Amino acid sequence: MKNKYNVIIVGTGVAGLNCALHLPENKSILIICKGVPEKSDSYLAQGGICCLQGEEDYQSYYDDTMRAGHFENDVAAVDCMIKNSPAVINGLIETGVEFAKNSDGSLDVTREGGHSRSRICFHEDCTGLEITSKLMEKVAARPNVEIVPQTTMLDLISADNECFGIVAYDNIKGEARKIFADYTVFACGGIGGIFKRSTNFRLLTGDGVAVCMKRGVAVDHLSYIQIHPTTLYTEKKEGRSFLISESVRGEGAVLLDKNLKRFTDELQPRDVVTAAIYKKMKEDGTDYVWLDMRAIPPEEIKNHFPRIVEQCREEGYDVFNECIPVVPAQHYFMGGIRSDLEGKTTMNRLYAVGETCCNGVHGANRLASNSLLESLLFAERAGKNISENFITVDAKSAEYAANNVDLTDYSEPDKILKEYKDAILEAIDKEKK
Repeated sequence: MKNKYNVIIVGTGVAGLNCALHLPENKSILIICKGVPEKSDSYLAQGGICCLQGEEDYQSYYDDTMRAGHFENDVAAVDCMIKNSPAVINGLIETGVEFAKNSDGSLDVTREGGHSRSRICFHEDCTGLEITSKLMEKVAARPNVEIVPQTTMLDLISADNECFGIVAYDNIKGEARKIFADYTVFACGGIGGIFKRSTNFRLLTGDGVAVCMKRGVAVDHLSYIQIHPTTLYTEKKEGRSFLISESVRGEGAVLLDKNLKRFTDELQPRDVVTAAIYKKMKEDGTDYVWLDMRAIPPEEIKNHFPRIVEQCREEGYDVFNECIPVVPAQHYFMGGIRSDLEGKTTMNRLYAVGETCCNGVHGANRLASNSLLESLLFAERAGKNISENFITVDAKSAEYAANNVDLTDYSEPDKILKEYKDAILEAIDKEKK
């Protein structure tokens, strides 16, 4: 790594990658990630990505998003996301993303919980993998972009509410260093790693949020944490929980209690379904409920959900002939670093996009398959905003900020990351109370 870049992006998920693709090719860009690029939750997204199905669908899509978010959504953000969704899908197709299609060549769409109609584009049950991989190919081919894994962002370099770069820790060499930038973008992902049971990769512990709390950058709604109703129940104690896509229920799967009796409407918003499952588990004295996929035609299961079939088979379950045990787990973070429709935070030269930010689009509860769309769109807008308003940082101001950073303070990254984790958990608990 060099000591100075035009833009530093922290995170290799769809938000970080799409932001990079909308920055000028004559600007030097550094993208870092805490582990390896593939350990981003963007690669795990199964269900799909929402797309407005014509003007007549606008009000329905808007109402579904607001209802799922308990009407705490930012209306401008919701409007922006919905109206721009077709352009996002078209952009992905131009990038090489292969969505499922009907026999006439039109895009196939499915339905998930909280949606009043089918409007979700998908690629089998690995839409996130398809999108993220294609974006990574495009980004990696750009000579102005440097992607560096095994690099942990530990702090900002800032002064007078202006960001001049980051303090990064080389996980391989075991050393901290200062890296400067004209603009910094946090695309750090969620906070699932701080919870016992989560669908997230364990290394996603909300570092960007914690650093912003430490440096006085505004954060919002840290207690807005979504629980996914259906993850595969397993006796294992470590590692992330395997998610059973909401599309499974959208295609006809039902939830059953210990007596194999259906007990809820599976297509309600996630928080409602989750509450119903917890209630039933308590009543039945069980650690899980059953999910029955047998109402879905076998060919549809094979073609739409091949990875779910395989994962269940590895755990000893045959989804074609028996029910599978499922349990809720932490899944998505609706709170985060406060950002506007261009990804700008309350600190100059610092942007936040994707799950690490809170622009209000999801409200108190995310509508299924709005996450990839939200991340891609507002990351694109952030990249364009930086491009259109690019001003080189003042060298003297950057030097002043750097002089206030003592690298010996960052010699124990594990200790720092634990402090960040504890700070977030404390903030969540305080907000809930």
